[in-house]
Amino acid sequence: MAVMTIRNIDDSLKHRLRLRAAQHGRSMEEEVRDILRSVLSAEVSQEVDAGQAIHQRFAKLGGVDLPPVSREAIRDVDFGM
Repeated sequence: MAVMTIRNIDDSLKHRLRLRAAQHGRSMEEEVRDILRSVLSAEVSQEVDAGQAIHQRFAKLGGVDLPPVSREAIRDVDFGM
């Protein structure tokens, strides 16, 4: 098994970790192992492009019907060249 040292942990984070470990009746080290195990064992979703990610986030809110926008033909512009 590998050994890992984590430096520069916020005092408030360490305090919360100590409390959480005590609530679960284990050491801080075992609590960290359990947290890492649970987070890293979660199934990683497939990569989604930005458009799909935005669509998935807001799809449950429903769609919006926008009125059609009238457009003019493209005009020729003379830049005097």
